[in-house]
Amino acid sequence: MTPEQVKARLLAVCDAMLASEERLTRADQAIGDGDHGVGMARGFSAAREALSTKPANTVGDPFKTLGLAILMKAGGASGAVFGSFFTGMAKPLGGTVLDAAGFTEALKDGLAAVQARGGAKAGDKTMLDALIPAIAAAEGETDLQAAMSAAAAAAEAGAAATANMIATTGKAKTLGERSRGHMDPGAISLSIILAALATDG
Repeated sequence: MTPEQVKARLLAVCDAMLASEERLTRADQAIGDGDHGVGMARGFSAAREALSTKPANTVGDPFKTLGLAILMKAGGASGAVFGSFFTGMAKPLGGTVLDAAGFTEALKDGLAAVQARGGAKAGDKTMLDALIPAIAAAEGETDLQAAMSAAAAAAEAGAAATANMIATTGKAKTLGERSRGHMDPGAISLSIILAALATDG
């Protein structure tokens, strides 16, 4: 995949996130302070504008552009987490072709950036519960499209699984047992992002 093709996929990610604002708001109202949808919409709207105007010389450039826009505009903890995720993904992608190995490496660096910022781990009912299985699924693939599709499917299943977890970080932590039965908004967002990224055309 070329830098321009990566940019096109990430523009589709922005569109998918903007279309999901209401769903994310409802999810966050159940266990958070209800601002996740608005924050994500604000961040991805700014990211869409930045992607449309900034050049992409490497396959990492669009990820960095997206991440920086989210860091600057989304606000809140989720803005910091998702901005760090995308700027982390950009780090290993200095070339002009994105392949399956590069995609998996980018996801791993995105994970490392998120963990460095928030300190969350698997089972804490966060976006990591969608991201960690996505990485494991992508690792087994040698074709880029297959890796993206596998990651998206695993992220969706991981996000669904957060409904059975008790939150141990963030606003939802105060709910304790009452956080069970609701999917984590960040995990939903991550699954939407990877599904859009995996959609060809």
